Amino acid sequence: MPVVAAERISRRYESGLVLRPLSIRIEPGERVALLGPNGAGKTTLLRLLSTLLQPSSGQLRLFGRDPRREGSAVRSRIGVVAHQSLLHPDLTAAENLRYYAGLYGLVDAGARIGAALHAVDLAARAQDRVRSFSRGMQQRLALARALLHQPELLLLDEPDAGLDVRALDLLPRVLAGSDALGASGVTVIFTTHQIDRALALARRVLVMVAGRIVFDGPAASVDAQRVGALYGAGIHGH
Repeated sequence: MPVVAAERISRRYESGLVLRPLSIRIEPGERVALLGPNGAGKTTLLRLLSTLLQPSSGQLRLFGRDPRREGSAVRSRIGVVAHQSLLHPDLTAAENLRYYAGLYGLVDAGARIGAALHAVDLAARAQDRVRSFSRGMQQRLALARALLHQPELLLLDEPDAGLDVRALDLLPRVLAGSDALGASGVTVIFTTHQIDRALALARRVLVMVAGRIVFDGPAASVDAQRVGALYGAGIHGH
């Protein structure tokens, strides 16, 4: 069963159609880079896949379920790292993870929290308030939060933006399915403006331009120059 099965889904705002009817199918364990210029619709698509938005038209199935009807069951299987960390600045790192562990009903929360903080190299800062953390440290903690409940689908919206060196080292480990990070077997969809990095980390590439998918294929079949050309060709075609 595919993790994502979308049939001609679209998303319209008052300003117009942001995501034009598109169809994608993503199988368990895939590592997919979602590329495109600013305004291409990448974040909107991730928000649909995270169930934060609903399609304006078309049919979306996640893990074979309809998120409109089974939202809670679907969301419990998804981890998200977005532009905002979704962390509480006045809580410590450990308290933040404990809060999310409670939301997910984790019975082994203590062990998971300790392992997660160690995996993202924040064990020594477990009792420090998040407001004292750098941007890179907050992103590392956000990644720990997203993986805490061992999701089957991980959605990363520009996870490398503003990261520190340690955080950048985490991305290949997550995308390789590191057991230490609880990412074993997880399906990953991520966006980035770093095309070379995306091609090195992903196995499959989707290129979006003006709300459409203009390329879907193996990462090994394209290079940064061709992806850049697709950006321009897609805009011209639109």
